[in-house]
Amino acid sequence: MRFQYLLSQALANLRRNVLVVSAAIVAVFVMLMLVFGTIVLRWGIDQDIGQWDDNVRVIAFLEDNLTLEEVDALQAQILSWDEVAGVQYFSKSQALEEFRELFEDQPSLIEVVEEDPGILPASLRIQPSEAAEYKAITDRLVVIPGVLEVSAAGDAIDALVTRSERLSTFAVWIVAILGASAVVLIANTIRIAIFARREELGIMKLVGAGNWFVRIPFLLEGVIEGLVGAALAVAVIFGVSGSIAGLFATTPEAVDVPFGFMWRQALLVVGFGAATGLLGSSFGMWGFLRD
Repeated sequence: MRFQYLLSQALANLRRNVLVVSAAIVAVFVMLMLVFGTIVLRWGIDQDIGQWDDNVRVIAFLEDNLTLEEVDALQAQILSWDEVAGVQYFSKSQALEEFRELFEDQPSLIEVVEEDPGILPASLRIQPSEAAEYKAITDRLVVIPGVLEVSAAGDAIDALVTRSERLSTFAVWIVAILGASAVVLIANTIRIAIFARREELGIMKLVGAGNWFVRIPFLLEGVIEGLVGAALAVAVIFGVSGSIAGLFATTPEAVDVPFGFMWRQALLVVGFGAATGLLGSSFGMWGFLRD
């Protein structure tokens, strides 16, 4: 019964200040929508990076004068590196077969190469443990004797990794700036509610109402504002999650956001919204409802 009374007081406070309450809810909604959207967008980019992890290869072209024993020793050396997940040797004949497959629509070019197949060097195809590790592997390969040239899809990998890092930084700034705005708006809402009920609260204190009995409705008011804003943000992002994740996607897997992932992140967002409301209401009562 007591909690029902406290909750009814909180809801009554919300009805009294609809415009200010709406502004606070919108602030929480915008902040958490951008944060949740950034989380989903980063997930899509990480899926793309994961695809690179599985498919990217650093190619080390070898000099022709290397013996099979030297190639085996080089392969074992590279495989021992922490950044390397696997190494595959490609002979000149395998390189020629690959060239035929890649340029099957250009028979004249294939004929030129087949006249002198020696121009295609043997190579080591190196799979990094993570896509971003390609640069460390490349830097180590270029100084090894017997390695003619090193090739990797560096620009594409760097673009994905950089984009993911920038999104993380963007999310932090969003939380800091819009979170502070939401807290201030909720605090102002609580201050207005306290000011409007100042005489009623004074009487309650005179007849023996405890400090927390007076405070709890205002704390609930802030929490409700945070929860409503968070729920709206979750609903919007749930509806457009596939489109957000696919903004920078290069693979279909990056568009299909798992339902379990969305629910876990949604719970965090809702919890963050409630915490924002609680913090805002606590600031709002600062200096007004002292012990």
